[in-house]
Amino acid sequence: MSREVVSFAPGRVNLIGEHTDYNDGLALPFAISEGVTVEASPLAGGRVEVTAADLGEEDSFELAAPERVEGWRAYVRGAVAELRDAGVELTGCRLRIEGTVPRGSGLSSSAALEVAVALALMRVAGAPAIDRTELARICSRVENEWVGARTGLLDQLASLYGEADHALRIDFRSLEVRPVTLELDAHRLVCLDSGEQHANAASGYNERRRECARACELLGIASLREATLEEAEELPEPLNRRVRHVITSNGRVERAVEALRARDHGTLGALLDECHASLRDDYEVSTEAVEAAVAKLKDAGALGARVIGGGFGGTVLGLFPPDAEAPEGAVAVAPGPGARIVG
Repeated sequence: MSREVVSFAPGRVNLIGEHTDYNDGLALPFAISEGVTVEASPLAGGRVEVTAADLGEEDSFELAAPERVEGWRAYVRGAVAELRDAGVELTGCRLRIEGTVPRGSGLSSSAALEVAVALALMRVAGAPAIDRTELARICSRVENEWVGARTGLLDQLASLYGEADHALRIDFRSLEVRPVTLELDAHRLVCLDSGEQHANAASGYNERRRECARACELLGIASLREATLEEAEELPEPLNRRVRHVITSNGRVERAVEALRARDHGTLGALLDECHASLRDDYEVSTEAVEAAVAKLKDAGALGARVIGGGFGGTVLGLFPPDAEAPEGAVAVAPGPGARIVG
């Protein structure tokens, strides 16, 4: 039976392992407290009426045939279309959307929107629940096919599988999601906005993905998970550096898991620095604004700092020891629970 529901999906911070998800690699994200809330109520007939409360904008479309648009509306219409294509029976409804994740910040506001909308649509229609990994695939298709960003599954899986006090070791080849205790004692993780927004579909993100696919073609492999550093060095520029970033990132994920288990905060900070250097030099996704934000965190005493998300702007993550004060504008982040129905 249709009913009024409220869903919530969190954004995420990726501790280590950037641009590895679409290369069958490893990553170590965690869900955060900020996210997207969707209030859904039944609506007679076959229409979906949407209000984006924090934007002061609206949308309305036919449930059976949502037309393609741009901006935030593409995520909502795409969620409807992809759920229907997956065999989920939906009903007309009103949606009210409100988010606390800054858009373009690298904290995955888009995945939070996709997941929260999908959960609300299914629950208000009384549709059966879907396996979380399959729902992540559906939401990823929204990003790929309706928005034009060729992202992987990292953001959606982190939002759906998040756990309080835990990061998630995700293997994108097997899609195994394994919680890892994120205990930092008195140390703190903080995010600092670089002041430069990014949009995956409009940035160099898709170009990086094409470069990785080309590297696989030249190496004769299915994904960069199978590549070695020796093979990477035989590739032409810049493909050799792209592959080197992916391979070394997978190694940093495993080292970060070990550091967390040992509560070795110094090593964890050093891994953040290594990750940033690789994203800056090998993957080339940093900007002047990002570098300034990294320097600001390091100058304030961060043990390590790096750009997170797709890059080309967005947010920088830093690890601070107990005796250091994060700079003005930095916001503490901690792992929280994943997407859920809250009312």
